Amino acid sequence: MGPAPRSVIGWPSRRLGAARFGTMSPRRLLPGRLVLATHNAGKLREFRALLAPFGLEVVSAGELGLPEPAETGATFAENASLKAIAAVRATGLPALADDSGVEVAALGGAPGVHTADWAARPDGSRDYGPAMARVAHEAGGSADRACAFVATLVLAWPDGHSELAEGRTEGVWTYPPRGVQGFGFDPMFEPEGGGGLTFGEMAPDRKARLNHRARAFTTLAARCLPEPT
Repeated sequence: MGPAPRSVIGWPSRRLGAARFGTMSPRRLLPGRLVLATHNAGKLREFRALLAPFGLEVVSAGELGLPEPAETGATFAENASLKAIAAVRATGLPALADDSGVEVAALGGAPGVHTADWAARPDGSRDYGPAMARVAHEAGGSADRACAFVATLVLAWPDGHSELAEGRTEGVWTYPPRGVQGFGFDPMFEPEGGGGLTFGEMAPDRKARLNHRARAFTTLAARCLPEPT
């Protein structure tokens, strides 16, 4: 068990989960307005559905016109912390951020924290079609198709406190991609327990039972969110 993680700007952040959190009591978020630190429409849809039962007024960083901070962290936790704290500082409100990506065994865990970078276009937009093709190309003829979707959530308060939760879904990658649901690398990821379907082929409610963000969110909600309304 390593030390409790710290955000890249020095704010304390505590990792949730019995194995690492120990007996420390996490902080509960009070009902009210919450900034979701994302400009990704797909993530906004997912998180709005997850947050709906908790009596929180959710507004995204994109809707507020906030700039996207540079994701310069070396880990998912550092990048999620960067995004959450930037939103807190810009608004004075609590903020929730995630950083997530795909780790491909045959590529030594790449693209990992650089998942979004693989899809970046010169105009600043993202196109995951070439990014998925790059995974298949760089993996070459490897018989190892194992990969995982990984997500880290950071919930930050204006006084500098933050809490962290992690989620992971194991699976295999497939190419060419299949399905038009979801976003990002979803069409090439077959999760364990998914019956051979990719996330891109699954209805949102089925994906929510298996996906990495939902698993991280379940941990965070149990420890830090208000009682469901």
